[in-house]
Amino acid sequence: MKAEPDRRVVIDSNVWISAFLMKTGAPAIVVRHVIAFGRPVFSAQTFAELESRLWLPKFDRYLPMDERRRLLGDINALAYWVDIPEKIAAQKFCRDANDDPFIHAALAAEAPWLVTGDRDLLEAPAVPGLRILTPAAASQLPGFHG
Repeated sequence: MKAEPDRRVVIDSNVWISAFLMKTGAPAIVVRHVIAFGRPVFSAQTFAELESRLWLPKFDRYLPMDERRRLLGDINALAYWVDIPEKIAAQKFCRDANDDPFIHAALAAEAPWLVTGDRDLLEAPAVPGLRILTPAAASQLPGFHG
């Protein structure tokens, strides 16, 4: 199944982790909606960031390791995977260059939305064809529900 571009959504690592830790709230609403009605977009670099953050010992008391493995496996299986062309990878958008891979993934997938809580991404200059939204703003879009 190939996801239509308007159903592809890049979700930043901080939103995934918030959704895993709290089953209510805007991050959880966004993640559930994208899983049910769209496709989360990942590149190797954005998935590696989520994976490395999820392995941090500070989450041991909230999410057992086997649950984290299962979550990552499930996400990996349903993701819309993209390779980042060199022309896109060379572009700089954010004050923090570590955030650029999320915009790169959105551009490579032709995804219209990037959902994040990261201030550097939210304050990045406008990118044609891409809306960068907080989880709260995304959860208020038509068609989103808890």
